[in-house]
This record gives sequence, structure tokens and C-alpha cells, in this order.
Amino acid sequence: MTAISEQSPLILASTSRYRAELLRRLGVPFEQEAPGSDETPRSGEAPKELAQRLALAKAQAVAARHPQRWVLGSDQVCACGDELLGKPGDRQLAIGQLTRLSGNSARFFTAVALVQGASGTLYEALDLTTVHFRRLDAEEIERYVAAEPAFDCAGSFKSEGLGIALCEAIESRDQTGLVGLPLIAVRELLLRAGLALP
Repeated sequence: MTAISEQSPLILASTSRYRAELLRRLGVPFEQEAPGSDETPRSGEAPKELAQRLALAKAQAVAARHPQRWVLGSDQVCACGDELLGKPGDRQLAIGQLTRLSGNSARFFTAVALVQGASGTLYEALDLTTVHFRRLDAEEIERYVAAEPAFDCAGSFKSEGLGIALCEAIESRDQTGLVGLPLIAVRELLLRAGLALP
């Protein structure tokens, strides 16, 4: 198996700037590539299974193009009760999501898959973070969306920014999981692939 190195860097199967910023913290050489995989949920698919399936699909899509390289895929699914909350994309949907989350809890399932196509090697992990939102009135939601339009974030808020003010409590094994890439799990997967980190 080809080791991760400057000559053969890890490929992050994502164009997300959030995931790239997090992965840089580990000091691992990497490149980014869009997976181009279908992210449509299947009928009746549970949030946990959806996150795991999509993380693996992203990694495998890129690994098929670079079979000798290690590829890291990740996906996050936000669920409030039985409702999936994706990236809102615009102000109106963001306000709707935050209204739904007001006084409720949301579970963020963040899955990672590390794949090397040529050897068929696969390592996977799943992180779960539960966010308890305080009761938010319409004015608070409007002010938040105006100040920090998190239209590209599931749940319409950024815990690493002003969005922390919307929360009552966060239950997490790894705070980076909520941002989009659980670095504790990623480090464990990279170690299994032969890359030791401090």
C-alpha cells in the first residue's frame, strides 16, 4: 500500500472549506477533489446510515480515479426528531430551520471513511453530537441570520462562531465533529493506515 506523503498526499473527497481548515490542523499533506457522488437520501434511510453511506460513497468515487492513493470521505447529517435538516441555501430556509430547532435538540451524525482503492482497504468511524437549542424568538433568529448567514451549514448555524449563542448545551466526544470533520476519529483512521501523528 502506498503511504501518505508529500509525494502521495491524502485526498480529501470534498470541496468544503470547513473540512479543509480542520484537516490542516493535523499537519497531514492533502489535496481536495470533488467526489461528484449522488447525495440523495433513500426512502426510510436513518440519519446515521445516510451519513455513513454518503461518506463511503464520496471516498470510493474519488478512490476509483486514484486507486493507489488514500482518500478520506466525510458526510454530516443533521436530524431534529425524524426530520432531516440539510444545508438551507438561503435566508428563508435558514429561518425555518432555526424556528424548528428553537427549544429542541438536534443530532449531528458525522461519518468518515478512509479508503485505498487498489488494496480494497477501508476504515470507518462515526461521530455523534447532540445540540440543545434554547428557545429562540423570531427577532433573535432574524438577528442571527443577518449577522452570520450560515446557509452552507446543516442546521443553519455555526457553533464555532456566533451560533454558539443559540445553544443551551452541546454533548460531544469531539467538538470538531460538529464543524464537519471529527479529527479524533480521523487521527485514529490515519494511524490504522500507517500514518502516526503526535
